[in-house]
Amino acid sequence: MASSLTKDSVRPGTPGSEKTFFGHPRGLATLFMTEMWERFSYYGMKALLPLYLVAPGGLHMTAATATAIYSVYLSLVYLLALPGGWFADRVLGPRKTVAVAGLVIMLGHLTLALPSSGTFFAGLGLVAIGSGLLKSNISTMVGHLYKGADDARRDGGFTLFYIGINLGAFAAPLVIGTVGENVNWHLGFALAALGMALGLAQYLLGSRHLDAQSSVVPTPLSPAEKSATLRKSALWAAIAAVFYTVVVVSGHYTLNWLLVPITIAGLVIPVMVIARIKRDKDLDRTEQSKMSAYIWFFVAAAVFWMIYDQGGSTVSLFADSSAKNTVFGWDFPVSWYQSVNPVMIMALAPVFAWAWLALARRGKEPSTAVKFAMGLVLIGASFFLFLAPLAIADGGHKAAAMWLVAIYFVQTVGELTLSPVGLSVTTKMAPAKYASQMMGVWFLAVTAGDATTGLLSIAGVDLNKTGIVAFQAALAVAAGVAVWMYRKKVKELMGDVH
Repeated sequence: MASSLTKDSVRPGTPGSEKTFFGHPRGLATLFMTEMWERFSYYGMKALLPLYLVAPGGLHMTAATATAIYSVYLSLVYLLALPGGWFADRVLGPRKTVAVAGLVIMLGHLTLALPSSGTFFAGLGLVAIGSGLLKSNISTMVGHLYKGADDARRDGGFTLFYIGINLGAFAAPLVIGTVGENVNWHLGFALAALGMALGLAQYLLGSRHLDAQSSVVPTPLSPAEKSATLRKSALWAAIAAVFYTVVVVSGHYTLNWLLVPITIAGLVIPVMVIARIKRDKDLDRTEQSKMSAYIWFFVAAAVFWMIYDQGGSTVSLFADSSAKNTVFGWDFPVSWYQSVNPVMIMALAPVFAWAWLALARRGKEPSTAVKFAMGLVLIGASFFLFLAPLAIADGGHKAAAMWLVAIYFVQTVGELTLSPVGLSVTTKMAPAKYASQMMGVWFLAVTAGDATTGLLSIAGVDLNKTGIVAFQAALAVAAGVAVWMYRKKVKELMGDVH
């Protein structure tokens, strides 16, 4: 990346003489590379996870159990983004929190690399905790590089950062997936640890280029608050330790004793957080109205992510057992399907950005509610499309790889109509009191969607059956139609937000 750092040919110390990263603050290079390597480790492990869980050489679980673990893991990652933001705001500040997060993620992947099933869930837990600490805080630091919302480079900076995310996500299955599937599962997890180690090393070396604001703890805990927080944390940890010790010693422990509580929390906590904000008496009438509109978007997003994230579990496990994973007679690892989405995101995101801008100039850009409706209909359509390879497999044949590529393509188009719009509308509709927390609330929609998938799997529902796939597809399309039908009401509740 050194070649992308340029220096203006003027005297040092004059405005504009500092080194830049494609015209952006040099600190963006640090955050770009950190996020790229973190996503490399995260998506590489995620591509291997369900395949390792069902493989005879892995944990040899059923597809339902593998889907439940995968869904609960994703749910936990996004659930922990909320306390991750709180930890940075009240304890360490974003810069130190991200350094701690990188270390925890690396240790998690190293634990996964150990050839022992006993350490596997500890490794998953560490990666989830580290990802939760990192997820919201690294984006916050990108914002710190720009002085105010009016900096003309701000949107471009986040676009570059987004490219880093997708570069890491694209390369990970091709490298980590290939090694994990074809050489050794645990060596694949070790490569994920190496990726995070590289990201952490360059973060520590380049952190001097970050804005000073990234080191600030915005609302530090008072000594009394620290003591109270530590006491409460220790109490709950002790209760959990005693409870699970009793369950294990009594011989009643099964995996569901771990999965079910997390799944229930993934459904209950989002509802509680939204309800607490909605009931807050400090919000004025306009803010209350916006929160009522936001609930529509939140529920729609939960339905969307419930289906979307099955691309890494339900669809991937189908590919493993029932698809011809070949191109022009050449076999490729199942994990490579997970590279389809990020490469399509990089190809299509500029097209969508241009299209929305062109429509806006003509006064024809769809409203936020219409974009959400489009996303829901498209994610539903992807699962209607999934019915074709399912039917081929039911007939005793292997489905062609292009069926699955088509599913991922439709899901990617749906993602581009809903996800960036959801992030934007979340910041615009956030009540002033909850401005710093609302991004974590948006992530809770992913938590709720994945927790629903996890609960279905724990209940023994086979998500690779035609009936349940068709039901989910119909549910998403129906939700999209409902949002479209009530778009004027939602727009009215949104007030001055467009």
